[in-house]
Formats: sequence, structure tokens, C-alpha cells
Amino acid sequence: MARTRTHPFIRMLILIVAMAAALIAVPFVMPRISNAFLYPISHESDIAASSERHGVDPYLVCAVISCESGWDEHAISDAGAEGLMQIMPETAQTMVNFDLVDPARFPVDDLATPATNIEYGCAYLGYLSRELETTEQVIAAYNAGLTPVHLWIAAGGDFMDAIEYQETRVYVTRVLVSYEGYKASYPEILSE
Repeated sequence: MARTRTHPFIRMLILIVAMAAALIAVPFVMPRISNAFLYPISHESDIAASSERHGVDPYLVCAVISCESGWDEHAISDAGAEGLMQIMPETAQTMVNFDLVDPARFPVDDLATPATNIEYGCAYLGYLSRELETTEQVIAAYNAGLTPVHLWIAAGGDFMDAIEYQETRVYVTRVLVSYEGYKASYPEILSE
């Protein structure tokens, strides 16, 4: 049985068409790949529900999770902060004491569960947002606590310059960069 040979011109045309199709697809595929790598996201429904309940921007929640735990549900800090949003058990209990979280639905001793951890993290961000004026102040307080932030505000001048803790200054910058990255990367997810 004789084999039919494809004319070299036809082979070249097929190769050119395939390359053109690949080049056309790159802008649509690469952003999704780079977004997933640079700005991973999971637990979208928990983030959306908790952020809405507590009046918090869901993209800020994603940025905090990214900077706090790198999306590691099992993260535990040396200080004892737990889970995705690195919640201290004392902070969780305070959110219950302020009637911001229902402990029957979200037990304080279950901070390793993503939905529970996100609920407490959103409650805390919402609380800080009501206590402070700017996103930078909220992020700083999430890292350093309310007392130092009130002292830095009282110092006057540029808030970022007033932050005395280098770790907090870097943290605020990292969260803000991540926040912008999440907003740009996922405009259709978590938006209102």
C-alpha cells in the first residue's frame, strides 16, 4: 500500500496556522496562569459570605490571607496565630465577646477550619475598619494591634512614616500591593 505524502507547502501552511493559533491564545491563557501563580485564591464562597457579613472588601481579605499564611490552611505562627488569616485565639474570643461572631456557628476552638478562620478574620477587619479611618491603618492594626496604631496616628504627619515597627511598615506595603493585584487579577470574582 502506497503512502500519500503531504506537499511541503501544505505542511508549512499547517505549521503557520498552528503557530498563529498558539500566539493568539497566549494573551488569554497566560494571564490566568500568572494570576493563579502570583495571586492564588480559594475558599471564594467563604470569603464572599464573611466579608459581606462584616462589611469588608473581599479583595482585602484575599490580600491579608496571601500575606499572613500564603493560603496555607494549616499555618500556625510561633506566637500561636492560626489558619489562613493567622487569628490569635484571644482575638477570636474578643470577636465573640463583642457579639461580632456567633460561636455556635463558628467555634472559637476551630480556627483551623477555613470557613471559621475567615469568619473571625473578617470580623476583626470589620471591627478595625469601624475603629480606624484608612485602609493603611486597618492593615497596620491587623499586624501590630490597635494601641500602637492609635499612637502612630496621634504622632501626626504621614501615617506610613509614623509606623515605628519596620515589620509593620513592610507588612502594610505587602498587603496593599497584594490587594491591588487581587483586584486587577480577579475583577469578576468576589466583586459586588
